[in-house]
Amino acid sequence: MSDISIRRATADDSKRLTRLVRTSGAYRGDYAAMVEGYQVGGPYIEHHPVFVAVDEGDGGRVLGFYALLVDEAELDLAFVADAAQGLGIGRLLMEHMTGEARTAGLASVRVVAHPPAEEFYLRTGAVRTGTVPPTGRIHWERPELRYDVA
Repeated sequence: MSDISIRRATADDSKRLTRLVRTSGAYRGDYAAMVEGYQVGGPYIEHHPVFVAVDEGDGGRVLGFYALLVDEAELDLAFVADAAQGLGIGRLLMEHMTGEARTAGLASVRVVAHPPAEEFYLRTGAVRTGTVPPTGRIHWERPELRYDVA
């Protein structure tokens, strides 16, 4: 990996972020329904703090991103490209997210996790607070976690 940087996403990133979500290996099989037809739209990106990790040495290739809902104090989205997993991109994004949350005056950030991602969140400093029952197209319980950032 070359120079990795994190920058604020723009509406122009919409297609790349949507593709990253829809092609995520973590959402195959039973979990595919969660991302089927999902779109990270330009208005969403412009309204919420969405940040992307990019490889500056590879033409600004998007390696991952996160979206923080400040009003709800919740991490809404967090994805790392399959090819970039295991390289520390996710940890870098979570460190950035907690810094942004702290700057926004939040004491903590709630995460409702994709079940296979729970261990990642625990390794990066979150604590488990409970579970969220199935709802809508999601037919399984999801771990609920919290990052304390204050």
